Amino acid sequence: MNILQRGFTLIELMVVVAVIAILAAIAIPVYQDYLIRAQVSEGVALADGSKTAVAEYYNNAGVFPSTNASAGIGTAASISGNYVSQLTVGAGGLITATLAGPKVNSTILLSPIATGGSVKWVCKGGPSMPQKYMSSPCR
Repeated sequence: MNILQRGFTLIELMVVVAVIAILAAIAIPVYQDYLIRAQVSEGVALADGSKTAVAEYYNNAGVFPSTNASAGIGTAASISGNYVSQLTVGAGGLITATLAGPKVNSTILLSPIATGGSVKWVCKGGPSMPQKYMSSPCR
């Protein structure tokens, strides 16, 4: 009498578990980087409105504003998001977005440069911000 066996052997199940472990070992760090880049991009997105206000002030006054009030935007603490604690306009129109998320605590700096009647922006991360986490316009 022949016995028909069904199911997977122990070796086959261990191979499947090993493949899943390898995929997880690759995917988890990549996902962590994605989460940090998403948090950083919120700072750049919030700064877009302030960039417009700073450029408009420059076009009207001929100099860059030095405070949020002179730029015509809200107070630093009132401009916040899920991962951005405040957004300030400083001397020379420098916009600083302070990030305070669970994965990143740093700043994003947007510097205005006047070029022939228009304003060009240079974006860079603070001293503790790795370049790989910056959004594509800031790399």
